Order: sequence, then C-alpha cells, then structure tokens
Amino acid sequence: MEITDIRIRQVFDDGKMKARVSITFDNQFVVHEIKVIEGENGTFIAMPSKKLSGGEFKDIAHPINRETRAMLQEAILAAYEEKLIEHKAEQAEEEADMAFTDEADSALAEEESDVIEAEYEF
Repeated sequence: MEITDIRIRQVFDDGKMKARVSITFDNQFVVHEIKVIEGENGTFIAMPSKKLSGGEFKDIAHPINRETRAMLQEAILAAYEEKLIEHKAEQAEEEADMAFTDEADSALAEEESDVIEAEYEF
C-alpha cells in the first residue's frame, strides 16, 4: 500500500484541531476527514469517526497495526508542516498588503488634506 496523495484541506489557527486532511492510497482509495490535533503531548492524527448514541466516538476507518499508524502519522504531519509554513507565509503577505494599503491610504488622505488647505489659502 502506497500513499499517493495527501491533501491538507483546511488549516485552523485556533483550537486543538489544526487541520483536516484527505489521503489517497495507490491512486485508488481515499480517506477524508483525518484530523490533525494539537494535544498535550504533541501533534497527532485522529482518523475519521462518527459519534455514537452514548456520546462516544468510533473510528470509521483506521490502521490495524502500530507500524501503519506511525507511517500515516509521519506522512500526514510532514505534509501538514509544509502546508503550515505556506499558510503562515500567506498570512504574513496578507498582513503586509494590509499595512501597505493603510500607509497608502494615510498618504493619500494627507495629500488630499494638503490640496484642500492650498485651495483655501488666501
């Protein structure tokens, strides 16, 4: 079984759930809704699950041995880390764009103020 694609579907800045992931095996089988969770002992993955009537959760799909779980977790967390770097760069770029827009707006307002003052000087 080969992992042929990992897609970080959504990255969350707040809360314990940090991302939603889909993973494809052998270009033939996909598992959606894997979650990246920030826990007390580090980041880990949670397999897709459903809530039972008693309030507990049961995995819908999951690896059946430790080696496979470790392989999945390692691959998914590596993809998540790459996406997180991308996500943070995008946020920094957006913040820089907003700061530039604010500076440009301030400069434009100052120029308009100077023009208005010049028009009314006698």
